[in-house]
Amino acid sequence: MDTKELLKKVRKIEIKTRRLSDHIFGGEYHSTFKGRGMTFSEVRQYQYGDDVRNIDWNVTARYSEPYIKVFEEERELIMMLMVDISGSELFGTQEQFKNEVVTEIAATLAFSATQNNDKIGLILFSDEVELYVPPKKGRSHVLRIIRELIEFKPKSKQTDIAEALKFLSNVMKKKAIVFVLSDFIASNYERTLKIVANKHDVTGIRVYDKREEEIPNLGMVQMEDEETGESILVNTTSKKVRQNYERFYREKVDFFKDSFNKSGAGTIDCRVDESYVKKLLGYFKRRG
Repeated sequence: MDTKELLKKVRKIEIKTRRLSDHIFGGEYHSTFKGRGMTFSEVRQYQYGDDVRNIDWNVTARYSEPYIKVFEEERELIMMLMVDISGSELFGTQEQFKNEVVTEIAATLAFSATQNNDKIGLILFSDEVELYVPPKKGRSHVLRIIRELIEFKPKSKQTDIAEALKFLSNVMKKKAIVFVLSDFIASNYERTLKIVANKHDVTGIRVYDKREEEIPNLGMVQMEDEETGESILVNTTSKKVRQNYERFYREKVDFFKDSFNKSGAGTIDCRVDESYVKKLLGYFKRRG
């Protein structure tokens, strides 16, 4: 992709996702993800309706009339976007590939965080961490993240979510808001997830295509595993073959939901042909 085409794509995503974050997600994000606590701001005269527990008795005694302490939320937070860039993310049968939807969701979340003056970092992973962008503030930083999501070419097509979570634990010492974006066709990450979720505010966003849920009856079909590159001839007329695939897929989805729920982490399911706006907004409202 040449520079002109890349900038055009970045700009298109910015226009769409920034509008969403400005008009829809800004306030919801703020109310859902709280700051580290309340910090002292000022002392002012007591007004009817103020909480008497906030009266500053020293100042009140000095001026012989009630004064209260005013606190404000210590807002600055860190958002980490952990994005699966393995081969399976290139799957798509509708208008968009999974990785395109993932890019839009990540950009929307990043602009929402920017509105609240939070820092945003990025981890791109396959079966290893392929890129780490340390958290920073500002629009230009978000645009860099979008460029990486569009342009980055992974070395591996396979997935290891546990490895990515371990890396996060090593680099992120302060509590962060963590979004893991993947199709979660993976396993053996529940223990690492529990450790990470114990320290950070973690949400798994599963992005999937409805055609992945089952194999249609199409006769003998040549299929290739996007992650391993293995090509096999599949007899889709076999009911047993179709049932085995559906069972395999269902197990991965159930594992995702069970692992995140048991860890106290949140989950969102986003199908590529559905509105991720409604899914994100509904999740923010439930949590807020």
